[in-house]
Amino acid sequence: MTEFDQRLAPEFFDRVQTRVREKLDAEGFAAFLTDHPEDIAYLTGFFHHPSERPVAIWIEASGRVVMLLPELEREYAQSQSARAELVAFFEFPGVVAPFEALARAVSPRGRVGFASSMPYSRLSAVREAMPGADLVASDLLTRARFVKFPEEVALHREAARITDRMLDAGVSLVAQAVAAGGELPTEAELERHVTATGTGIMYAEHRNVVVASLLAGGLVYSGANSAFPHGLPSVNRLAAGDTFMLSLGCAVGGRFIEGERTFVLGEPTAEQRRYHDTIHAAQQLGRETIRAGLECREANRLCLDVIRDAGLGEFIRHRQGHGIGLGMHEAPWLEDGDPTPLEAGMVVSNEPGIYVPGHAGYRISDSMLVTATGAEPLTTYPRSLDDCTIAL
Repeated sequence: MTEFDQRLAPEFFDRVQTRVREKLDAEGFAAFLTDHPEDIAYLTGFFHHPSERPVAIWIEASGRVVMLLPELEREYAQSQSARAELVAFFEFPGVVAPFEALARAVSPRGRVGFASSMPYSRLSAVREAMPGADLVASDLLTRARFVKFPEEVALHREAARITDRMLDAGVSLVAQAVAAGGELPTEAELERHVTATGTGIMYAEHRNVVVASLLAGGLVYSGANSAFPHGLPSVNRLAAGDTFMLSLGCAVGGRFIEGERTFVLGEPTAEQRRYHDTIHAAQQLGRETIRAGLECREANRLCLDVIRDAGLGEFIRHRQGHGIGLGMHEAPWLEDGDPTPLEAGMVVSNEPGIYVPGHAGYRISDSMLVTATGAEPLTTYPRSLDDCTIAL
């Protein structure tokens, strides 16, 4: 079996940087500055653990790409073949402030965009170090990341394959416990099992594993605990009759995927069937309607109207979905307030849910690759209640 290589070729980042430079030129920026770890990984291939010591990228419309980083990260960046000129400072806060070291290297002038996610303290340091630059907040780089390159899509596909196997592993653990007649696993035990499955597959089948903020894992919750949309795994032990949710995902080459299914332990009640079938129908409509040209807010309305029309609108707690890439959650947002048109090459989640206090939550999610004519679900684990019922 050929190992899957998670590390993208250096030439890939040349194309990324060209895309960003074209946007800089089109929007009248001489350069752009970002300190967001995801932006840095996108532009250069350098993944790192962020701290008080700034790491930042300065990219010029004319072609130059400079990475500011602490000296202690220089060799690590070189080991990852970071696609940028390196400017290092010794320590933080430093006799010479980090952004002063960058300013000395790049002589900033003109209209310079900066990532609006930059913390105020860092922005203040940048303004002090670059008085000759006209600093303007911009989401330019966020928008540049919307449409994935083919190499990124390949990473997302592999992450989806692993996520489906994690879902399989979770169901198998519960089914085996049922067959053995002993105690069922706790939420925390189930979470540890699926996480170990995901990371184990990567380290067994991949090379150059890129460690992102979450390599593999997710949320596992059962019964009333699953009525909290982002409830954390607890020591609650699964029990007969429970609704339980596996909200899983992983990152391959730093590109995320999520896949979520809601299961029932034993013969579903009429109430459980109504809730699950409604979410299944809403998610199915999402799979059928997401396409290039459709505004995010309209996709959201179409999907969630299925829940409202079924008389369950009071249990809606969130939007249909969101973008996925180097972040598990990133723009655009499939929500009433986002008019962004979907584009071919975007990856978005399709995850309608309802949450009934004191009873359970029901959510089905697939990561969708938007195409010119529709969308392809990258995660493929079965979705219907019959497929998501574990017999006792």
